[in-house]
Order: sequence, then structure tokens, then C-alpha cells
Amino acid sequence: MTTTVPGGPDAAELPFFVYGTLLPGEPNHDLFLRGRTAGERPAVLPRALLYEGPGYPYAIEGHGRVHGTLLIAAPGVYGELLGLLDHLEEFLGPGHPRNLYERVVREVELPARSTAEAGEPGESVRAWVYLAATAVTRSLRTGGVLIPEGRWSTGRAAGGA
Repeated sequence: MTTTVPGGPDAAELPFFVYGTLLPGEPNHDLFLRGRTAGERPAVLPRALLYEGPGYPYAIEGHGRVHGTLLIAAPGVYGELLGLLDHLEEFLGPGHPRNLYERVVREVELPARSTAEAGEPGESVRAWVYLAATAVTRSLRTGGVLIPEGRWSTGRAAGGA
């Protein structure tokens, strides 16, 4: 279930799930995240699909899984990081007609940390996720290029949406 929470107490300082240019090794990771995270872990966004965009991907609701990273903000920089990411993702506010992405709260899955736990399901945590805004989602569903494995990298062949 997706919940848009502009900043209620249940959303205070949630981690962020990233799946595109903010991933480790991708171009925006160092630009926006260096010195601003206290932890980064591989994670999976269930019930989502990943589409090619113009140099960056879009995740939308769907029957798939998107692979990415869960980021924990470093102490004292949460507000700064939230503002930077909202600006990067062109999120102007919940439901704003000019949003490129909507910032929503979703459950993301963390894989088991050790081989002893490998057969057991990992934990789920609530996190901010930037999903494609409504108009972008409509366009992707009708003519977008799906990334079937749900893993994005800049090394992919260029595709447009």
C-alpha cells in the first residue's frame, strides 16, 4: 500500500529507498549523498515496476520488484537531504500537477544479512520512495520501456520513455 505523507509524525526521519542515479556507483550518489548518509543497504521494493527514462528510471505501482538501496540519513542532515532529494526528483508537494515524482511511504524489504539467514525472509521497513507522478505513470503504462529485471544502471543501453 502506498501512503502519501507530507510530514506527519509517523513519517519523521524515514529512510529513503533509491533505485536509479542515487545508487552507489551511479552519477548522483556522490553529488547528493556523500557525507549525508549513516548507512546504505541493498533493498527491494515489492509491488513495483521499473521503466527506462531519459537518463534515469521511473518506478511505478505494479506486479514486480525493483532492486535498490535503503539509505539512512546521517545525524543532523535529514532536513537538508530531504530537501535535496525533493528538488532532484522534482517533487513539489503531494499531488502537485508539476511533480515528476511523488514521494510516498512504502514498505521495502531488506535481504537477510548472513548466509545462515539466507533461507529466511529479511525484515521490512517503511521508507520514502519516489514513484513516477500520475501523468508520467500513464505515459509509461501506454508506451514506456519496461526494465523486466527491476535493476537499473547507467550502463544500460539508452532507452527513452
